[in-house]
Amino acid sequence: MTGFDPKHFKRGARVGVLGMGRSGLEAAKLLARKGYKVLASESRPKSSVLAELKRPACAMQWEWNGHSERLFKCAFVVKSPGLKPDLPILRSLAERSIPIFSEMEIALAYSRAKTTIAITGTNGKSTTTHLAWEIFKIGLPRGRKAILGGNIGIPLAAAAPAAKPSDAIILECSSYQLEDSSYFKPRASAILNITADHLDHHGSMRAYLAAKAKVFASQEAQDACVFNADDPITYKLSRTCPSSRLYFGRKAAHVHAWEQDAMLHFKLPRWKKEVVLAPPRLPGRHNLENAMAAGLLAFSCGIAPAAVRKAFRLFKGVAHRLESCGVVRGVRCVNDSKATNVDSTLVALKAFERDGKRLLLILGGLHKGSPYTTLRPWIEKTVKGVLTIGSAARRIEDDLTGLVPIFPCASLDTAVKTGLAIAQKGDVLLLSPACASFDQFRDFEDRGRRFKDLVCGAAKAG
Repeated sequence: MTGFDPKHFKRGARVGVLGMGRSGLEAAKLLARKGYKVLASESRPKSSVLAELKRPACAMQWEWNGHSERLFKCAFVVKSPGLKPDLPILRSLAERSIPIFSEMEIALAYSRAKTTIAITGTNGKSTTTHLAWEIFKIGLPRGRKAILGGNIGIPLAAAAPAAKPSDAIILECSSYQLEDSSYFKPRASAILNITADHLDHHGSMRAYLAAKAKVFASQEAQDACVFNADDPITYKLSRTCPSSRLYFGRKAAHVHAWEQDAMLHFKLPRWKKEVVLAPPRLPGRHNLENAMAAGLLAFSCGIAPAAVRKAFRLFKGVAHRLESCGVVRGVRCVNDSKATNVDSTLVALKAFERDGKRLLLILGGLHKGSPYTTLRPWIEKTVKGVLTIGSAARRIEDDLTGLVPIFPCASLDTAVKTGLAIAQKGDVLLLSPACASFDQFRDFEDRGRRFKDLVCGAAKAG
């Protein structure tokens, strides 16, 4: 069996779902609707899970505070993407030859949509996915819908089964989702960049790369995958891709999308002429790369240049990614809560390079294993003060000592208050934490919303 196929499992069979976060819950509900007897298996206590449920789930059996041997009686098991692959229960299931599938794979098996677009990479996934979705919404013929899903706040199991054959599903794919997918075949895919991230989960860079490569591993020659030619790891990985390879990069030679004279140029194989488009009005070189990737994905699926041009003109960016969220006493506040790793914060600092040393930078949260010393050259160029929060604060302070003034703040509330107190008119208060959020917040979105609330309250107070 190359992947999940409902034909291989009888209706009424007992199946398990490990982890009842958003993805796991939607997978469990989908399988229950399809006639399976679902065992929802959760390591957390009952009270913490039920508090998150807005309404009761479909009829299913539950187990709390750990995963039991009841899972060994299941025909197959669905693993939620956040669970580490080395869990003892997963090893035990594998030893008993019980198939383990991803929520993404289950969802697509019950979708009739013929076109799936998949976007992955260490940074830039959400912006590129949203931009591609906007392009397809504009460019698809009347009667065809573009459906957004995946690692973007909308579990695929909640969206994909309602799709029609003519619809297109635009997916943000995390390495967690990809590693659990034994068979995944998008019509077009993209790897934006790869730097060390989530190594605490995957165990090694090799395993992380193997997970990312699954976005194209099952593609065929008529499919397409977009790669960043300027990223050495991504470029090397592209050599193993079996589908049509499309590249974007800084230089026109040997790529299919590039920037020249503040415009984006596209030229796919067999095109006689270039298509030249004005990029979206978003800060930073990285957003030019995101736009090139989204454009190549669209063109590889036959979307007209006029649709791409219109989407580029209308696109305003995504929440929690370099999102301007107000001005307080002349200080601009920017929410980049989605910067959950050092490289993502590095991208944010580069976006403010032309502003000089005007940034008050909020760093911290849950440490993810990478040193913060790589930020030093760009902090020296753009930052006038660092405000630290969360459990990683001490490590950040040690890595950045002697560079700029550092203000230990512990909490985000204190950091915003302190930053606005020491800022001068024309400065920028930037939340770009370089850390996960789970030490103090539910997720990066919760952290970003709290930042925006604090800014809004400060603006009202004057």
